[in-house]
Amino acid sequence: MIHRFGNGFYPGSGDDDETGTGAGLGTTVNVPVRLGTSRADYRAMFRNAVEKAADTIRPELIILSAGFDAHRLDPIGSLGLEAEDFADMTKTLRALADVHGKGRLVSCLEGGYNLQALAESVQAHLEMLLSTEC
Repeated sequence: MIHRFGNGFYPGSGDDDETGTGAGLGTTVNVPVRLGTSRADYRAMFRNAVEKAADTIRPELIILSAGFDAHRLDPIGSLGLEAEDFADMTKTLRALADVHGKGRLVSCLEGGYNLQALAESVQAHLEMLLSTEC
């Protein structure tokens, strides 16, 4: 869904006009993020996309591929995020899971290549998953 895009960044696909093909046309949502996008803009792009998708689909279960390579210390994605940004996005997904899926949210670790940043981000994510703050 949300990923770094542009300036030759691998794999070079995932622009916002790539929405699926055939019977799946319109079911793919890409949120391309350019290097240098502010943390606040990144979170807003994420929130807007997942809220729109959830309101359209009304998922009974949200499955999150939890990647943390957008952290500022990550040598691959390095989109400038901090651990608290991942907690904020987790809070958004928890709220959507509460509204549409009776709180059902599954999180699977997917990426992150700086071990310190990964540990901090996963901790922030897990703490928000377990929090009563939503």
